[in-house]
Amino acid sequence: MNLALWIIAGLMAAVCLTGSSKMFVPKEKLAAMGGTATRWVEDFSPGALKIIGAIELLAAAGLILPAALDIAPVLVPLAATGLVLLFAGALTMRLRRGERVTIAGDLVYLALAFFLAWGRFGPESFTG
Repeated sequence: MNLALWIIAGLMAAVCLTGSSKMFVPKEKLAAMGGTATRWVEDFSPGALKIIGAIELLAAAGLILPAALDIAPVLVPLAATGLVLLFAGALTMRLRRGERVTIAGDLVYLALAFFLAWGRFGPESFTG
């Protein structure tokens, strides 16, 4: 179980690191990068996109570094819980925009983040 949670944490950190490019890439470029899958950025201001990117960067660090460095490992499940909220928001935004085709990825990430939070708060807690 611990190995599975580490693998999921690494995968989710990689996804978040990729998403953190929102901090550096202009809004127009983001909208053009992935075709219809990235048109959602048109609903957000450049500042909001930078904040989302910063949250994803912090989540990537929070999923790996606290446990790897053994400094406040309780931050790992908290970061995973933050990702649950982030992906729930992404799912809500996609439903609101009627982008049902692109929801599958968000559902998978939401489920993985939820499993990670559950696993690190519960059976494979770093504090127990």
